[in-house]
Amino acid sequence: MKKGIFSFTVSFLVATLFLVFWCSSSVLAQTTLTYSIFFPATHAQAKAGESWAKEIEKRTGGKIKINIFASGSLTPADQCYDGVVKGISDIGMSLFAYTRGRFPLLEALDLPMGYPSGMVATLVANDFVKKMNLKELSEVKVLYLHAHGPGLLHTQKPVNNMADLKGMKIRSTGLSAKIVENLGGVSVAMPQGGTYEALQKGVVQGTLAPMETLKGWKQAQVVKSTTDCTNIGYTTAMFVVMNKKKWDALPKDVQKVFDDVSHEWIAVAGKAWDDADVEGYKYSAELSNKMIKLSDAEEAKWESAVKPVVDDYIKNTESRGLPGKQAVAEVKTLIKKYSKTKN
Repeated sequence: MKKGIFSFTVSFLVATLFLVFWCSSSVLAQTTLTYSIFFPATHAQAKAGESWAKEIEKRTGGKIKINIFASGSLTPADQCYDGVVKGISDIGMSLFAYTRGRFPLLEALDLPMGYPSGMVATLVANDFVKKMNLKELSEVKVLYLHAHGPGLLHTQKPVNNMADLKGMKIRSTGLSAKIVENLGGVSVAMPQGGTYEALQKGVVQGTLAPMETLKGWKQAQVVKSTTDCTNIGYTTAMFVVMNKKKWDALPKDVQKVFDDVSHEWIAVAGKAWDDADVEGYKYSAELSNKMIKLSDAEEAKWESAVKPVVDDYIKNTESRGLPGKQAVAEVKTLIKKYSKTKN
């Protein structure tokens, strides 16, 4: 009898130790990553980022857990990229334009090229990076890029022509600052997070941004009209990147999941931008804001006014030994390609 009890006790202990070891191994096998997103949690791109993270978790069978910090709560928008490089966050989403000059060839994406939609801009951005093989992104693992629909002019007073814009303080960022200046406005550098209050207090009288900001950042509440200048529509390229050491430490099968899901989310992000633009139009209309369409003659004037922005970009990059002319040509080719097939 005692022998049977002893045998049972040993078996029970072995089984218990095995269970404890198995559970501990499972816990240790899970990797938790931090993801810094500068958009507010309610924004379409923050939601797209969250769904991307959940898909990663699902396809890795729980091996990866991603904690999201929205609204720049982990790293501010202009420090997000460096935060990933330094390991403050493992993954980050923000704008290249917030660190102007650091990514000279990527700035070609933000030029006033007449982007027709967020989907086109997003597809162009991802293809551009692959074709140009940019060294300026070598510090991180690029997961995917995305870019908003055409940046338009939203103001407190109607702008029907360039004369109406003269001297008006307009919030902008990156290369869009030069667009404002060439159109006769006064550029005020500012991230999206501070734009609502700046418009509300009269620090600026307008903002150059996609339609989605009118709802996504509630800016339709503090402007009265939008000038449709899609013909010179610029975009702002945005990144989703990962710390290089964290990436290298992941098993190959997990890396493949990240690559596969990120590739799929290019289209998800592009659609999210276009859907958000539609919502921006609706929200602005509900508040009785005006939508102003430029005349053909005025469109031609605006195109002529911003042409030097592109010319100066080529001149400045080429003087530094960088293929600026090639970068601009590549962007134009890709916009034409995807405007035909995707827009």
